[in-house]
Amino acid sequence: MKITLSLRRHRYAARARIFVIVLALIAATVGCVESAVPSYELTVASSAGGSVTVPGEGTFAYDEGKVVNLTATPDPGYEFVNWAGNVSTLDDVDNATTTIVMDSAYFIIGNFVRQQYDLTTTSTAGGSTTVPGEGTFTYDGGTVVNLVAEAEEGYKFVNWTGDVSTIRDVNAAQTTITMNGSYSVTANFESKYTPMVAGGGLHTVGLRIDGTVVAVGYNEYSECIVDGWTDIMQVLAGTYHTVGLKADGTVIRTGWCPFQQCAFDGWTGIIQVAGSYYHTVGLKADGTVVAVGANDDGQCNLGGWTNIAQVAAGFSHTVGLRADGTVIAAGSNKYGQCNVGGWTDIVQVAAGAYHTVGLRSDGSVIGVGADWDGQCAVGGWKDVVEVTAGHSHTVGLRSDGTVVAVGSNSSGQCDVGGWTNIVQISAGYNHTVALKSDGTVVAVGSDGWGQCRVGDWLLT
Repeated sequence: MKITLSLRRHRYAARARIFVIVLALIAATVGCVESAVPSYELTVASSAGGSVTVPGEGTFAYDEGKVVNLTATPDPGYEFVNWAGNVSTLDDVDNATTTIVMDSAYFIIGNFVRQQYDLTTTSTAGGSTTVPGEGTFTYDGGTVVNLVAEAEEGYKFVNWTGDVSTIRDVNAAQTTITMNGSYSVTANFESKYTPMVAGGGLHTVGLRIDGTVVAVGYNEYSECIVDGWTDIMQVLAGTYHTVGLKADGTVIRTGWCPFQQCAFDGWTGIIQVAGSYYHTVGLKADGTVVAVGANDDGQCNLGGWTNIAQVAAGFSHTVGLRADGTVIAAGSNKYGQCNVGGWTDIVQVAAGAYHTVGLRSDGSVIGVGADWDGQCAVGGWKDVVEVTAGHSHTVGLRSDGTVVAVGSNSSGQCDVGGWTNIVQISAGYNHTVALKSDGTVVAVGSDGWGQCRVGDWLLT
């Protein structure tokens, strides 16, 4: 009996020990498993005008405590404003690049608004900005704003200056500007008339900045009756006549024209005129040339000329400067005044009675033709910006506003050494006249008919 009881106790103790071991193993196993980390959803959206590029837009799951980068990117013409929604753990709600700590489920939105910029418009004398007006105007970023500049009577639009990087065409009076920033622009205007002087045979003509004309000197044939002329773009003083080129491309005249040198009533589309004692030449806008007057030496046979940029006329010859810098001539070549076939790189030509002068782009000068008074002795000239030729003298305007002259000085027409601040020159038959930068006029040479009495002129 005792033996049986002992065996039973032994088996029970063994079972108990096995149960304890199992429990210990289970407890040990459970103790080796970590607790699960919670995760939360982050929902990201944006308003119109941009997007959240990091982490993107939609719903994303992150472990608790995760620091998530946020980046909001505006569209062109917009700017970031702030983050809204569940923003309690955002580092900076006003910064487009920030972070959020994921300790709960969050919904956030990136907010954008259109940028707004100021456009300030002004104008110079002679016109105004009519659209949108003048002053300061505010526009949403990216707005395309119309710009319209209107010139006053006697003026023309030149260009837009200032903050012009987004103006479609700075040289157009009607254009647009795209508001990608705050801008200030100015509409610039200038007189459509360029003041100038012209020396004739025995008279002098001046073009004022308002397009009207003044004249002094010999007036036996009414060559100085120009008081009623208006809207004039260029004046030409012949020997006994005066020609005016109007802004509409037509030509008017006064004075004596016995050789039909004024028979240009039907001319249109003219942009420059040249003339002499016997004939008148007109350069058309298309680069062709017309001429009227005496044609004994073929000086008016210009029908085949094309691509001409400027013309000049001597007594019996005509010279044309092509757009490519080469030169052509027609008419009498008795003194070699038409020997210009090899000239290149020319930017202006002038014709005296029997000689021709060319100004090169480098400021040097060349001359051919009659040289009995040294009127072609221009080879040493430098820094010249304009040339003009009288009967037997040649005058050059330097870039510094001083003047040089060679040739006949029988009447003092070459006494220009003391002139300064000159902006334009013209040689008459035996006198020389010049326009100064302040609009006043000076003259030297023959004054028997008062052709040099220009001291009271103010052309600007």
